[in-house]
Amino acid sequence: MHYFSELNKSKLTLVKTSDRGLGVRSAIELLGINPVRGQDVLLKPNFNTADPYPGSTHIDTLTNLILHLKEMGAKSITIGERSGPPDTSDVLEEKGILSLCNKMDVKLINFEDLAPDDWVRIKPEQSHWRNGFDVARPVLDSKCIVSTCCLKTHGYGGVFTMSLKLSVGITHKRNMTELHSSFRSMRKMIAEINQVYRPSLILLDAIEAFVDGGPMTGTRKRADVILAGTDRAAIDAVGLTILKELGSNKNIMDRKIFEQEQIARASELGIGITRPEDIEIVTGDEVSNEYSEKLKEILLKDN
Repeated sequence: MHYFSELNKSKLTLVKTSDRGLGVRSAIELLGINPVRGQDVLLKPNFNTADPYPGSTHIDTLTNLILHLKEMGAKSITIGERSGPPDTSDVLEEKGILSLCNKMDVKLINFEDLAPDDWVRIKPEQSHWRNGFDVARPVLDSKCIVSTCCLKTHGYGGVFTMSLKLSVGITHKRNMTELHSSFRSMRKMIAEINQVYRPSLILLDAIEAFVDGGPMTGTRKRADVILAGTDRAAIDAVGLTILKELGSNKNIMDRKIFEQEQIARASELGIGITRPEDIEIVTGDEVSNEYSEKLKEILLKDN
């Protein structure tokens, strides 16, 4: 079952479930791709802080994703993260990531502990950054990046935080002063970070969402949805559609999805699709299909 079934669409999958194990497996399998077989996978979660899900990645989601990547034949898996403003080491300890990695034979890179030479200054030609930004070398060197994000609003200028905003965690903490002080350009600058890499797989855990507040704490609503895909603009566009369906704040409800600056800028830079008609949503059961119908209606009316 699917929508926008014409060729050359950006495909993502949707599973309506409260079962993270089922949701992770089904969403990835429905994509019909295996970009991780035989690859050294760099896995980027959302551990900006240690706040409970959806303030940060749910441990069950991370665990099930790691298990499924192993079943898909990943050669190795390394979690890479930079938190902020808290110290990354404190966040990883509080979330139990060190013990999880030991238990599951997963490597861990705390980007904050990287040597100066392991940060690379990137100066995109098309950028609102004054003098570029610094990116963790392991991200630039990786041939297979898997990201897993949450669904939430962002009360400090980002408007929302999903797959595009997740990329802020690959930059150095020193870049945050410019980002956080550039309110007029912040959303565009977030999108511009995404020029430096292309994820092989994205998983969005929308079982619960912050529909107001965020990114650490906020007003919660349940969506019971897992999304998977490879297109950050498409993932975030459907995530915004879910927020509209749930009922969110005025920054979400009163602006068209493809006019949101993160998505608009990403589309301008060729990071993802540019219009809702280019999204294909694939489902595998009637409940998920019915919810996709509802999202499709909102997405197309919003155009």
